[in-house]
Amino acid sequence: MTETSPTTDPGDDTAPEQPEPSEPLPQLTLLTAPRDGVPEVTATERGLMRAAEAIASGTGPVSIDAERASGYRYGQRAYLVQLRRRGSGSWLIDPMGCPDLSPLGEAIGEEEWILHAATQDLPCLSEIGLHPRSLFDTELGGRLAGRPRVGLGAMVEHYLGLSLAKEHSAADWSTRPLPEPWLRYAALDVEVLGELRDAVADDLAAQGKGAWAAEEFASLLDFTGPEPRVDPWRRTSGMHKVRGRRGLAIVRELWFARDRLAQQRDTSPGRILPDGAISELAIAHQRATRPPTTLTSQDPRMARSIRRNHDSLVDAIAIALALPEAELPPLTLPPTGPPPVKSWADRDPVAAARMTRARELLLAVSDELAVPVENLLTPDLLRRLLWNRGDSPSTDEVRAALLALGARQWQTTITAPLIALACRENPSPNA
Repeated sequence: MTETSPTTDPGDDTAPEQPEPSEPLPQLTLLTAPRDGVPEVTATERGLMRAAEAIASGTGPVSIDAERASGYRYGQRAYLVQLRRRGSGSWLIDPMGCPDLSPLGEAIGEEEWILHAATQDLPCLSEIGLHPRSLFDTELGGRLAGRPRVGLGAMVEHYLGLSLAKEHSAADWSTRPLPEPWLRYAALDVEVLGELRDAVADDLAAQGKGAWAAEEFASLLDFTGPEPRVDPWRRTSGMHKVRGRRGLAIVRELWFARDRLAQQRDTSPGRILPDGAISELAIAHQRATRPPTTLTSQDPRMARSIRRNHDSLVDAIAIALALPEAELPPLTLPPTGPPPVKSWADRDPVAAARMTRARELLLAVSDELAVPVENLLTPDLLRRLLWNRGDSPSTDEVRAALLALGARQWQTTITAPLIALACRENPSPNA
């Protein structure tokens, strides 16, 4: 299970949640093995049908997790799926042997899925035929409950008093056969998800946040992954040192050449060629007038990668150097949203003042409610609402605008009055 977050590091489950200095260290029970033993891996259609029958015969929600190999393989596909349900036990399913897990989805039916960091697993589960109709995300629930650390290990420690080892979280899960310690780790990931779900739900209910969580979970049901980026090659590390459109063209052609090779070999692009090598090659040849015949690097690791893929990289640079001026990429992409907030003071002082005040108000209520400010309202929604707006909208107008931008009802109930206040306190001179 890989877990990420825009503001915290829930994926760092190796570090336990730090108690307050005045609190005694908690006494934790180390989970070393699943209570029913490590289940065998199901890798055949017949075994999959047995698993589906077992899941269908159980009761209550179903704990689900998936393991990927994104640091080793191309893409984000699942290489192991873990399920557990009361009365059904735990199941480990190999999607390489069973590429269509829709029978499991049919067995679960309308029952709730329990996941941790759902946005990490939902896309790869969707690829193999698993689509939730109801879900509970224990990581997101922890955020709304005000937990400072929401990695699975930290959450299990806080709510259940258990210590969950995470030493295999970054393993190459495409390995076959999977080592027994890895399988034990995978089974433990769903061992206590049900108990954790109930504890988090109780905490949310006690804080009056159960309805908020329900809205958030419902919004995830159709999640299939982030929107594809325009020109993903522009995120190449070190590219800020590349000069001119010709240099950018070299970066682009090298990036796509690397991606093709990675896809052909089913390996992570970074294992084909590090980002640093792409930037280095672009800088070295951005002013060249003819294609290179030999490529190298002073960095030994980069030199090895370049040597292994030499001809493909030379061809990519040659394509970039041969492009006519009209086909070179622009230095920057046209903006698709508001400019960076740091530039607002010069471009729209009223919007800048409103943003400053709105942030102050949102941070104050974030502290009061013990909910991260980005969960109250994403920064992008706030920017889109406030940029270049000449009127002083009412609370109802702000609420309607936020809903149109994709905010949840509970978010608008809390944030719309504050944003409207920030606008009233900083009226437009043209209003």
